[in-house]
Amino acid sequence: MAAQTVPKLWSRLSAAQAKKTTPRVVSSGQGAYLTIGGKDYLNFCSSHYLGFAEEPRLKKAAQNAIEQYGLGTGYRTLSGTHALHIELENKIAKFKGTEAAVCFTSAYSANASAVQTLLTKEDIVISDQLNHASIIDAVRVSGVQRKFAYAHSDMTDLEAKLVAAQEMQKTPKKNGEHPLILIITDGVFSMDGDLAPLPKIVELAKKYDALTMVDDAHGEGVLGFGGRGVVNHFGLEGDVDIEIGSLSKAFSVMGGFIAAKQPLIDHYLMNARQRLMSIALTIPDTAALIEAVDMLSEDTRLIDKLWGNVDYLRKGFVELGFDIGHSETPIIPVMLGDEDHAKAFSAKLFEEGVFASPIIFPMVAKGKARVRVIVSASFSKEDCDAGLAAFKRVKDALAK
Repeated sequence: MAAQTVPKLWSRLSAAQAKKTTPRVVSSGQGAYLTIGGKDYLNFCSSHYLGFAEEPRLKKAAQNAIEQYGLGTGYRTLSGTHALHIELENKIAKFKGTEAAVCFTSAYSANASAVQTLLTKEDIVISDQLNHASIIDAVRVSGVQRKFAYAHSDMTDLEAKLVAAQEMQKTPKKNGEHPLILIITDGVFSMDGDLAPLPKIVELAKKYDALTMVDDAHGEGVLGFGGRGVVNHFGLEGDVDIEIGSLSKAFSVMGGFIAAKQPLIDHYLMNARQRLMSIALTIPDTAALIEAVDMLSEDTRLIDKLWGNVDYLRKGFVELGFDIGHSETPIIPVMLGDEDHAKAFSAKLFEEGVFASPIIFPMVAKGKARVRVIVSASFSKEDCDAGLAAFKRVKDALAK
């Protein structure tokens, strides 16, 4: 058996190796510019929306915490729950306007825990077709067998799926309980920068007695008052059952969290395997995140700067004749269609000193390739102008 299996494995690995791409190696901080191969490139591809990756206050908070407490922690259920973890979770809950929050070492783990810990295989999930891969994996890991995918942001299709789910719900589970229905959506869709129609989703959830879960990885620190996220943006505090947030994008550190009512958080604290079986956030990470939440709680200066840059760049791309889709956020897709054209456009931009990633199949559907621009509050007006000028030069060069 091994004589047949091993060659098959190596053949499969060789096929994967042929498709391998090598990421560019950065030798600087994640600021407005990245140093790659000794040269600086305008950073149009990192989701550090607020410039916190190089924020002096966050760096100082991390340094002070290291001096006081050291580096590592441990398992939260043993010796790894530090006073800083509790402080961070309390501040996140207050910032989000929820009763409680629990942190994980990644938003990927938070998504997995949120679904796996709550649902059994007899419950029902209804998910937007364009949800992030971490949500798709979370549903798979949960073992839920009854699941639907509704057409992206199509509320008519969502309602049709809810009708079907409610019919399924009439058949009790083995323990006699009726199945739960959970609607899951991204808050901001990372490929197109559009928002989920959350008010309508909440309305339908109430109509059909379903729970709601929003993965707001790209909305935390970006949308809502002072960056409180997409739920705050729509004025729906208390109406969404589970909020997932990332601490590695706008917050520029690492980790993720679940924010919800206290009984639900207590359930995750006691049962979420991704929390129970993983090391907690490190001391410097946690201290830096506390400082980030404090900064966003103080004023809206950085949020205002970010959205000023978004408006400026969005207007600039349109004036240059680019199609930027239906973006409503600092994610601006410059739609190009053809995959080879998108790759060539990105490569040419790099030659012009701008690092902006091509997004192609399978990340998006075939024929929907684009170069994705991610805006940051760290950009000056001169940076924005330099980026727009580079896009114009590349557009003109490739049109010849």
